[in-house]
Amino acid sequence: MKEFLRNGKLVTLMLGHLTVDSYVGVIPVLYPLLIGRFHLTLATVGLVSLAYGGFAAISQPLFGVIADRYGTRFTGVALAWTALTFALIGFVSSFPMLLVLACASGLGSGAFHPFGALDVRALLPAWRRSFGMSIYVTAGTVGVALGPLIGIGVLALFGGLHGTGLLVIPGVAAGAYLLWRMRAGAEPPAAAARAAIASPRAVPLFALSMVIGVMMSRAWTVNAFQSFTPTWYRQLGYGPEFYGPLATTLVLASAVGTVGCGSLADRYGRRTVILVTLVLSVPAILLYTMFPGPWAFGSAILIGVLAASTAPLMLLMAQQLMASRAGLASGLVMGLGFVTGAIGIPINGAIADSIGLQKSLMTHVILVVATIVIAWFLPTEKEMETYSEVVPVGAPAIAK
Repeated sequence: MKEFLRNGKLVTLMLGHLTVDSYVGVIPVLYPLLIGRFHLTLATVGLVSLAYGGFAAISQPLFGVIADRYGTRFTGVALAWTALTFALIGFVSSFPMLLVLACASGLGSGAFHPFGALDVRALLPAWRRSFGMSIYVTAGTVGVALGPLIGIGVLALFGGLHGTGLLVIPGVAAGAYLLWRMRAGAEPPAAAARAAIASPRAVPLFALSMVIGVMMSRAWTVNAFQSFTPTWYRQLGYGPEFYGPLATTLVLASAVGTVGCGSLADRYGRRTVILVTLVLSVPAILLYTMFPGPWAFGSAILIGVLAASTAPLMLLMAQQLMASRAGLASGLVMGLGFVTGAIGIPINGAIADSIGLQKSLMTHVILVVATIVIAWFLPTEKEMETYSEVVPVGAPAIAK
């Protein structure tokens, strides 16, 4: 890990990833206040996450194409835009305007993720790419984990939604630093663009669809549990001093799992690791939903480690399957994962309005079982090796 943390540009991108994803972590903490202020149901409050995540998702393939062709020099601008628009959420007077701002903020996140993923891939040596990408993704996971604590802090400081105004500071500061630190080496990837045009290799659509399918399923599960844990425990009579740390535990556990799974994937293969984590997710979800209370911290660790940890592995598989269009691959796999997670939140909210949040979250056991079938058809490491490697950004493999 030390060789990655000595890479100045990689650490800068990790800082940006942590900051942009921290805004995702703040959203669930806003739910109880938004429900009271705008008289919302669990289904309609989920539209806030859908607006943010939906626009982040549908825009990512477009920004991936832009990154493939023109480079990634605007990564810092995307981060600053996310911060500026998110900070205004606490000051709107109507629910439609709230959704507009959530869409605008999600657009910045949609630009940041394929840009950042493409930059990171160019900075990593191929033989340690799973582990390196996992470290980068872990920074975003830590950001999501810190989000509930940050949200509770600023809301308590201001006594309400106006606390979101403070959230402009970290995003603009990190965005400015990212622009300065990454100012060199952000030229358009001309070599990759020429390779993309000249490459005769067809995209393996079946394998790519399996990767995207697993990513979509995992994103739905992760987003549902992260989003509704605060509201569920508020209904059970717990205060923010309990459900805030619980939500953070859920996400921080996924950070640990991400690094661990990345290291295991470099040794045993990505398909094997993904299948094992899916199978173990079934008992983890049952434990978390059937036994709420203080012991949920233990089952939350299991869900976090197992459910979110394989995202960088699927991102790398998509990039390798579309080696000459790695930016587009990043946008597709992350974008469709984002949109499924975003759409899944109001779906689970609607189910919860009918049968309760506990049973709504428990239905993810069915989703996981179906995903195991999909994951069985993921390509093996030997099959992945048949696809060409094209470095998408004009940066040396381990540039500092």
